[in-house]
Amino acid sequence: MFKYNPLDCLPSSEDLPDSDDTPVDNELQDLIPGLLKAILALLWANRWDCFFGVGMGIYYQPSEPAIVPDGFLSIGVERFFHEDLRLSYLLWEENRVPTLVLEVISHKRRGEYSKKKEFYAEMEVPYYVVYNPRRRKKPPL
Repeated sequence: MFKYNPLDCLPSSEDLPDSDDTPVDNELQDLIPGLLKAILALLWANRWDCFFGVGMGIYYQPSEPAIVPDGFLSIGVERFFHEDLRLSYLLWEENRVPTLVLEVISHKRRGEYSKKKEFYAEMEVPYYVVYNPRRRKKPPL
């Protein structure tokens, strides 16, 4: 008897682009998520149920392009160190929406306070953090 599983028809991370090929505008977009990733790796060295991605594409639907935050944390997904490292974060494979998404504002805004904020809210990401080092009237975080 033939058993149909619709998930078998979805693309894998090898089938999809792993980046949007957009270079960072400034060094903070790389340093801040990298520092957070290093801190979590030290604090949670024995924890194997979390993953922190830096500049990695999150695919929410196979037919849509990835959204690429500066950093994101997913709790409840396997962390692993072997040849099968994640190329991208596919929601249909991970079955877990990121717990936290981090965007660092650069010289050119890219909808962090509007389009991206609404998109992550629709994805039901619990924590969305925007860091804007140039903000003077309001706190940068």
